[in-house]
Amino acid sequence: MAAVAVPATAERTGVVSGMNAVLDWDLVHGTVPIAATVTGLAAGAVLLFRRDRRWWSRTVPITAAACAVAALLLWLVVDVLWKPFPDPVPRRVIAWIGVALFGAGLAIVWLRRSRWSRRGVSVLAATVVVLAAGANINAHYGHFPTLRAALHLPPANEVPFSSLGPATGPTVPRSPGRALLDGWQPPPTMPENGVVTQVSIPAAASHFSVTRDAYLYLPPAYRISPRPLLPVLVLLHGQPGAPRDWIDGGGIAAMMDRFAAAHRGLAPVVVIPDSTGSAFGNPLCLDSRLGRSETYLTGDVPAWIARNLQVDPDTRTWAVGGYSYGGTCALQLALRRPEVFPTFVDISGQDEPTLGSRAKTVDEAFGGDEGAFRQVNPRDLLATREFPGSAGVISVGESDSEFRPQQQRVFEAARRNGIDVTWRQTPGSHNWQAWSAGLSDSLDWLTSRMGLVQR
Repeated sequence: MAAVAVPATAERTGVVSGMNAVLDWDLVHGTVPIAATVTGLAAGAVLLFRRDRRWWSRTVPITAAACAVAALLLWLVVDVLWKPFPDPVPRRVIAWIGVALFGAGLAIVWLRRSRWSRRGVSVLAATVVVLAAGANINAHYGHFPTLRAALHLPPANEVPFSSLGPATGPTVPRSPGRALLDGWQPPPTMPENGVVTQVSIPAAASHFSVTRDAYLYLPPAYRISPRPLLPVLVLLHGQPGAPRDWIDGGGIAAMMDRFAAAHRGLAPVVVIPDSTGSAFGNPLCLDSRLGRSETYLTGDVPAWIARNLQVDPDTRTWAVGGYSYGGTCALQLALRRPEVFPTFVDISGQDEPTLGSRAKTVDEAFGGDEGAFRQVNPRDLLATREFPGSAGVISVGESDSEFRPQQQRVFEAARRNGIDVTWRQTPGSHNWQAWSAGLSDSLDWLTSRMGLVQR
């Protein structure tokens, strides 16, 4: 039988498909993290193997003790002295850092006391141990769900913003007093999935130092003409963090695509701005000596949306949400500017914005003026003002021992105030397992508040 030639285009398609499959391997669940752990243990055994009594009686214990001390010193510097993050480093993460240091330490000893052939093996084994530790740290947080995310490659569904068409043109009329879904019939040409894109949202009014592009998710119904006027969900990332974190760790496109598939292509337009200005920045989501981040998020960002996106102009259909620092920020913006964000989702947030302590926050952000801080602190606002049109969700991971008590205090304060607030507790700790579930489990409630589906 004669051989059948495979068209070059088909061959390239197969190669691209295979590459995409590898890039989209799950690094958090299933085979890959298990394989990484098993391989790391085997590499550790290679590093430990040596028929030498002095090796086992002195070298290994001393190296292990030195690495444990180094890991504890790292914890002391980060969590006690420096405090660059609003949340503490989990013990599990510190333990895996210690494992990585132990592997590297054993390799250094081998480099000093062995032949060249053994040195190469020890370096390779130590690299595998470090990668296994990194894989387990990533599995805890869920920050890089795929190899594509870890390599910071563009998402498979990313498109240029210019390809989405203008923010003007015909729209589908909405029946007064009815949910957007009622009576909506999508055209047969509507795509099955939404897309993500990057845009620059300038700080025209606030002059806040924005260093990174925002990400957008546009659902299938946004990709047609005429468009329905969809509500807007502004999502905020954590600290340290970046707008892309909601794309990678949060899986926001897949989450919203699932919702859209169950609602005839309708879902909120999602805008994820740079809310901290840099990966380690902490402007407290306030207008203070640290920058005018509140004005950026409640002024510049909504103004850009109104000019550049064809969405529902009625901000009563808009909402703000976030996790950790972003959850605290979402609550702050909802209380400070309820006319812009009457609906909020606070996931694993704090009971007040902080640089590590109340005293440090007041001193560095407000020049020691405690009264100025109280005027913008959410729990103080809940005790002194009313928010009759506001509603929100307070969500936290059931294993989050650090943030669950803080969220409970915020929930009780909001309930005493009279805000229509819902409590949610999801599996997970202070990681993407809890953060993604906190938003996903709130979508039905959220979209009914936004007028997309019937209450």
